[in-house]
Amino acid sequence: MDSNAIQIRGLEKVYAAAGNHPEKVALKGVDLDVPEGSIFGLLGPNGAGKSTLINILAGLVIKTAGKVTIWGFDQDVNPRQSRASIGVMPQELNLDPFFTPRAALEVQAGLYGVPKSQRRTDEILEMIGLTDKAEAYARSLSGGMRRRLLLGKALVHHPRILVLDEPTAGVDIELRNMLWQNVRRLNEEGMTIILTTHYLEEAEQMCDEIAIINHGEVIARDTTAALVGRMDGKTLVIHPDGDVPDDLHLPAGVTMEKRRDGALAFSYRRGEIGTGAVLEAVRDAGLRMRDVATEEPDLEDVFVALTRSDDAAA
Repeated sequence: MDSNAIQIRGLEKVYAAAGNHPEKVALKGVDLDVPEGSIFGLLGPNGAGKSTLINILAGLVIKTAGKVTIWGFDQDVNPRQSRASIGVMPQELNLDPFFTPRAALEVQAGLYGVPKSQRRTDEILEMIGLTDKAEAYARSLSGGMRRRLLLGKALVHHPRILVLDEPTAGVDIELRNMLWQNVRRLNEEGMTIILTTHYLEEAEQMCDEIAIINHGEVIARDTTAALVGRMDGKTLVIHPDGDVPDDLHLPAGVTMEKRRDGALAFSYRRGEIGTGAVLEAVRDAGLRMRDVATEEPDLEDVFVALTRSDDAAA
């Protein structure tokens, strides 16, 4: 196998017309590589095609066209091996309410053909913090505990790749922190992680590389740092000490906005003007400064800019 945990070429999915629902093109010739050992973010607005892509990887949806290779196994040629190489933690809490966590993990391992001697039920229960609830019915677990159990079920067959579909949606801070500790640990042990999330700050902190999908197409794919670096804007925020002069002459390309807290936000493009030139203009105008800070663009800025421009083009 080469250095990609997943290779996707020309992936298409068309849902046929049914009743009053017209034909829907969910994926339009997607090409995507997920590097082995990475934490890879798959982002996009609702209806962009993320769930369809994940369900195809998991073997739950049949693709219309294209080629999917998972851990070196062509999904069409070796469907069992490709499916065994990936574990999916779904967004929906789809658990049997009458199974205990231990039973749920054992049944899941049996479905994947994991011999009893190779099952890690106790180890997984400890990792997801459910050892003391191992014999409690799933219906008695809290929402956070059920989400932990979904993670455990995704790990029972020793997958090389773990897909987390909106894993922290609606969970508390404690569970979120515990989940990311486990994800980092699994990644350090060599597991490739694919993450979908609407929390863009979370993706920026966790992911090595990110693909943004919209209208069934990949519109951007790069390292997280490179994606953020595409935004050339920068903002210098000054809290004035005293009145703001009326004759504040700014260099060409610099705009000023007065914020509700009284701060002055000077926006400009880093490639065209330096922060020093903005500060010099402010000093020359006689503006006294109590505090100065800069604001850099983040992944949310990139996401909004790309999806907005893509929608406009459509």
